[in-house]
Amino acid sequence: MTLLRHQLGKPHYLSILLAVLALASLVQAPVALAGEFTLSKQILTKIENQYGDHARLRLIAWRDLINDHQQLDDLAKLQMVNEFFNSLEFVNDIDLWGQEDYWATPMEMLASNGGDCEDFSIGKYFTLRELGIPAEKLRLTYVKALKLDQAHMVLTYFPTPDAVPLVLDNLVSEISSATDRQDLLPVYSFNGSGLWLAKAHGADQRVGRSERLSRWQKVIARIDEEQVPLSR
Repeated sequence: MTLLRHQLGKPHYLSILLAVLALASLVQAPVALAGEFTLSKQILTKIENQYGDHARLRLIAWRDLINDHQQLDDLAKLQMVNEFFNSLEFVNDIDLWGQEDYWATPMEMLASNGGDCEDFSIGKYFTLRELGIPAEKLRLTYVKALKLDQAHMVLTYFPTPDAVPLVLDNLVSEISSATDRQDLLPVYSFNGSGLWLAKAHGADQRVGRSERLSRWQKVIARIDEEQVPLSR
């Protein structure tokens, strides 16, 4: 999917983490505790060999973000994860992957240091799931970006089932209520288990399970191949 590059107030969270981790990597890492999100030495070495040392450091920063912030409230987690991923570069699929519409795994996006709107949304979704936010509060939402006249994807967060969701978007740095995003027209949404069609009035209509989305299933399959333990 092609989108105009549009970065507002680019956060420095990730660059600061990478500088710290470059020093910390000189010290042997402690053994992971039970229940921690882990990335094996084999995975980190493979990514470093393929993409370079900075890619390995981005993955370590991602791992540490998940493990060090479990006790935050939901809104703080949303803000932190939104800033973390929005610090990466926007890159069109055709330029990055040689395909018109490729949905990258979080590890692929972090290793390559960029992606398009689907990749930002997918990365945020899986990271928030690892931070303990239930799948029923999160949806990957396809919209039409009216100002750009293009299809677009964002991540939405529902504090309660009937609440107006919050929107996490790579085009706009601030998290805002869906009612404040009149520039976005919802089309459909999904998470690890469900698929919904947007309705002009009233609640979205559930139309089945997300297994109906072939690109989503390909992302899940590649995550399994990567052997990265991500919650759905």
